[in-house]
Amino acid sequence: MLINSRGDLQYLPRHQQLIQLYLVDNTYPGRFRLIVYIMSPSLEEPSASDVLDVIKNPLKAPPQLVAPEPEHCVGPESEQAGTADSCAGCPNQAICASAPKGPDPDIPVITARLASISHKILVLSGKGGVGKSTFTTLLAHAFARNPDSTVGIMDTDICGPSIPKMMGVETETIHVSASGWSPVWVADNLAVMSVQFMLPSRDDAVIWRGAKKNGLIKQFLKDVEWGPMDFLLVDTPPGTSDEHLSVNAFLKESGVDGAVVVTTPQEVALLDVRKEIDFCRKAGIKVLGLVENMSGFVCPKCTHESQIFQATTGGGLSLAKEMGIPFLGSVPLDPRIGMSCDYGESFFDAYPDSPACTALKGVVRRVGEEVGLDAKDVLPED
Repeated sequence: MLINSRGDLQYLPRHQQLIQLYLVDNTYPGRFRLIVYIMSPSLEEPSASDVLDVIKNPLKAPPQLVAPEPEHCVGPESEQAGTADSCAGCPNQAICASAPKGPDPDIPVITARLASISHKILVLSGKGGVGKSTFTTLLAHAFARNPDSTVGIMDTDICGPSIPKMMGVETETIHVSASGWSPVWVADNLAVMSVQFMLPSRDDAVIWRGAKKNGLIKQFLKDVEWGPMDFLLVDTPPGTSDEHLSVNAFLKESGVDGAVVVTTPQEVALLDVRKEIDFCRKAGIKVLGLVENMSGFVCPKCTHESQIFQATTGGGLSLAKEMGIPFLGSVPLDPRIGMSCDYGESFFDAYPDSPACTALKGVVRRVGEEVGLDAKDVLPED
């Protein structure tokens, strides 16, 4: 049932034997919604006493706080409660720090939900603007060219969700069923989930701190009905912060194949990519390999290649050797890749004979090999 800000009650579909309590949408102080899901074993509507019992006796009582939780709070039941940087100066810090901590009860739910997904691949880069989201969409389109493969993209770039635009589904919305949220299907074997589908307008800014972003990422993993899939690609924002830590923590038990790290040739990008690789090692994430994007400009008319971003320190290949990780390949800068993303089209279908497409196919096959697959099964020969 839904208790809205006016106190009205609405019943929701009931099919599962679960009880869940959520507090959501507290963007503005004093305006929030309390959502109580009562999934009864019977086909009868839950009684008022059922609702009151859930509210008065939650599965795990939170610590008694002396002040309202600030917007940036990591949550009183979080393992970081009372010790996170955002806890400094909060009146509840001592209470949260001394409260008993236990394993996140949602982790087993996430693990069970994702058990039917064969391979989970993160796409990372410490530097913004290197084409990480673009590469994620290209990788997804390439995997989906095999009709026997089912592919999903989870867009965890909460504040800059560009995946829906690149996949041509920017105006779609999320469908809710008894089994959870349904991802938006681009094709019969290609699905996407992004915060963009939840925004009233595509131009609305998502102004959230870490705790709210982490909560939505958990919902993407726990509440989305991904179903059986061969690949789940997780697109991430630049850096090594909240979203990356959350994805790693939530997926650790379900198993992540590893991360593909994207860079461009110049040292300014490589500087941050080194930090990203260091993050992966400290977080226990296997680095599947490094991709050098925009390695040169290929003229669409004469196919001559010019170096736009000079590799002053050796570029991606040199960095891969330095860090001891696989080098998956270089992808030249082709303006038609950006055009395909703007139109929400597959670059592979539009320009199959271009040098960039040939290079991308080689990279995709290398990614498949790094997760233990035969290259021919990943991307069949044309």
